[in-house]
Amino acid sequence: MKQIFFIETGTGIDVHGQDVNVAASRAIQDAIHYNSLPGMRSILPDGDINKMKVHVKLALPTDLDRLDRAEIKKLFPYGTVTVEVMQGGMATTSGIFLEDHADKNDLMYIVNAAIEVGY
Repeated sequence: MKQIFFIETGTGIDVHGQDVNVAASRAIQDAIHYNSLPGMRSILPDGDINKMKVHVKLALPTDLDRLDRAEIKKLFPYGTVTVEVMQGGMATTSGIFLEDHADKNDLMYIVNAAIEVGY
């Protein structure tokens, strides 16, 4: 990315089901869903919103290879999206095992996201 204009961070949790994709999607939503970037077109080359670059960094507590990067990319309507995954986040007890919520154990997964936007 040549120039970063905006960085937002978020946290997502999957309390039941132990799915890093659920937690990662929630972390991204936490990071971006309160934002509007109305001036981006004026600073992007040719004013083309599709020339925007979005770099997503996700810190997962486990199952790094199970993250569905293609589904993560679909969460962004514009630009070229890249996804970087690293060890991090947290797996901690939820305090309860609920078989009817597809729990495999009593852990909840916490994922951290940092999203860089630029060109």
